[in-house]
Amino acid sequence: MQPKRKAVVLLSGGLDSATCLALAKQQGYECYALSFDYGQRHIGELAAAANIATLMQVAMHRIIKMDLGGIGGSALTDASLTIPEQESVGIPITYVPARNSIFLAFALAWAEVLQAQAIFIGVNALDYSGYPDCRPAFIEAFQHMANLATKAGVEGNALKIEAPLLAMDKAGIIKAGIAAGVDYAMTVSCYQLNDKNEACGRCDSCRFRRKGFLEAAVTDPTRYVTY
Repeated sequence: MQPKRKAVVLLSGGLDSATCLALAKQQGYECYALSFDYGQRHIGELAAAANIATLMQVAMHRIIKMDLGGIGGSALTDASLTIPEQESVGIPITYVPARNSIFLAFALAWAEVLQAQAIFIGVNALDYSGYPDCRPAFIEAFQHMANLATKAGVEGNALKIEAPLLAMDKAGIIKAGIAAGVDYAMTVSCYQLNDKNEACGRCDSCRFRRKGFLEAAVTDPTRYVTY
């Protein structure tokens, strides 16, 4: 009997990453979930990630603490910057500089320790805010680098960066997740969740989420602030 394939799955606690985890499990991987406490505005998403990891019975869930707020440059890590509530022109201020490169580097290190065959990341090149580290070219470049920079890659045990949501719109992601058993009531997408765990309904992430559920003709289980 061959050992089960292993995958490190980046799990933020949001809609996309929860779907990505479900799809990795659906493909038969033993999943190791990795989340980051990186100085984001709220940690509600980390509580969501922990709950999702438990519900989906991952082999292990780790939360890495780092301080990207010490670098700044993003409204997600700097409270003095305002989260935009209208559609932005160009790359919005919610972009966290090099975040996916940093997260994937940690995932790569853990994958090598685990002798995993894949890393799953829930980036999406359609319903997103124009972030440069959500594009196919970035994923391809990182995979090339990963197999140059690791002992596993040099020894011929190539590791695959899996981005199954890359070419899907939000409605398609939601439909795929529901088919894979995702409970979206457990997920958190809002950039400025309040202390009652209510989503603002106005930030980019909330707008994409609401639009996705509407287009998928699925009831949105999110609790939004009543204005």
